[in-house]
Amino acid sequence: MSRKVYITGYGAISATGNTVSENYESLISKKSGVGKITVLDTVHKDDIPVCEIKLKDKDLAGNLKISAKEAFTRTSLIALTAATEAVKSSGITDIHKFKTGIISATTVAGMVSSEKYYLDFLNTEYYNNFIKTHEAADHTEKIADFFGIKDFMTTVSTACSSSANAIMTGARLIKHGILERCIVGGADALSKFTLNGFNTLMILDREPCKPFDENRKGLNLGEAAAYLVLESEEVVNKEHKKPLAELKGYANANDAFHQTASSPEGYGANLAMTQALKSANLKPEDIDYINVHGTGTANNDLSEGNAMINVFNGKVPPFSSTKAYTGHTLAAAGSLEAVFSVLSLQKNTIFPNLRFHNPMKEFNLIPETELKQNKNIKHVMSNSFGFGGNGTVLILSKT
Repeated sequence: MSRKVYITGYGAISATGNTVSENYESLISKKSGVGKITVLDTVHKDDIPVCEIKLKDKDLAGNLKISAKEAFTRTSLIALTAATEAVKSSGITDIHKFKTGIISATTVAGMVSSEKYYLDFLNTEYYNNFIKTHEAADHTEKIADFFGIKDFMTTVSTACSSSANAIMTGARLIKHGILERCIVGGADALSKFTLNGFNTLMILDREPCKPFDENRKGLNLGEAAAYLVLESEEVVNKEHKKPLAELKGYANANDAFHQTASSPEGYGANLAMTQALKSANLKPEDIDYINVHGTGTANNDLSEGNAMINVFNGKVPPFSSTKAYTGHTLAAAGSLEAVFSVLSLQKNTIFPNLRFHNPMKEFNLIPETELKQNKNIKHVMSNSFGFGGNGTVLILSKT
């Protein structure tokens, strides 16, 4: 249980970049991915802004050298794109050298293909191979098959904390000696099902979102995939690797307040942050930066803000929401923001919270609005809070 877990590779694709480096350049140049819908076929393309990956499925498949005849959903294609970058980043040349697992997360899974071909399923057999891609595990199986992973595979779906829970689960398996290495993360592609569902909840902003601003009106949906390679201390030493960061601590909690809302007091978020600090053997004052969940909805920002004030005794560290860049990428949010947290450690940088102007009336919390570089950042907290009150907090540390 005392084994350290290191991050040795990462990969990401989102509306702000097709690679980790492209995402980083967008973050430091304040380049948001919020814009008009151009890929998804929806009646809302002119009135609801989103954060879309500006590559069509055929382009994603072509980059991966996957035949257009194979049944790969957009979720699977972006997942493989990010996972491939993560494996390459880690320098893995033999996937079978160490006991390796894959834990991937999604919420919408293959819905983007199911809704596209549903009527065809009824009238022709041409698209029938997409029927089995609807299930959540399909994209995980695609990743496992692509890399030849046979030791361990599972899929996590806990709403917006999904990929943070995938990371936590992978770390626990390594700590217990069940795995030596694990590819962890998540992916979600935009679909009409998602867009219409969140629109019905009336929590979508018709303008670019404003996390933690008094005049915030909701979130912007996004699509993304992000993966980390976790490796045990023993593997890192044997391979003479220089880790990107250490996964120092983590915790999951649930306030069970409401199906689609967190408690205004932030009870679940408070517990997750407190337990993550305990897991990392750190004090609140040790945290140098918080990549907050920060969706821009009335409920989330109030709940998370109250929780931070309680956990940090009113002395909240510098914080910002990168969802103002990427939108809310649902199951991919936790792993995407974990990648951003690693970049924060690597580059000693705090990313700005875009479009913040007015503090919320409930408290005087002000996120970082300008790029801060050359900071001494040793420990970063990354928050992911989902529907049903399921919240997970990761703590990443400099090695």
